[in-house]
Amino acid sequence: MDLTEPQRRLLRSLAHPRKPIVIIGRNGLTESVLTELERALDHHELVKVKVGIGDRGERASAIEAICQHTGALLIQRIGFVATLFRRNQEKPVISLTGGPPLS
Repeated sequence: MDLTEPQRRLLRSLAHPRKPIVIIGRNGLTESVLTELERALDHHELVKVKVGIGDRGERASAIEAICQHTGALLIQRIGFVATLFRRNQEKPVISLTGGPPLS
């Protein structure tokens, strides 16, 4: 799924007040972390992930691995926090048109 720049801007604005839902620590990407991230993406569609491992390169590769494993899109990355989006095809939560959230 490709997003337009206005859609990315909308998602960044929606993500701004949110706190990270999943925190990846020194143990890195474990199966339990990936499972929890899958659940969070299914439920919220837009999640923040705090990646507290290694240096910048290790964090970038971890975020890339998360995106490949979950099928999520990287919306924004600031420091240790990445914002990811994956549309729930069965029950969409976020309206990408800028209208009210979907029920």
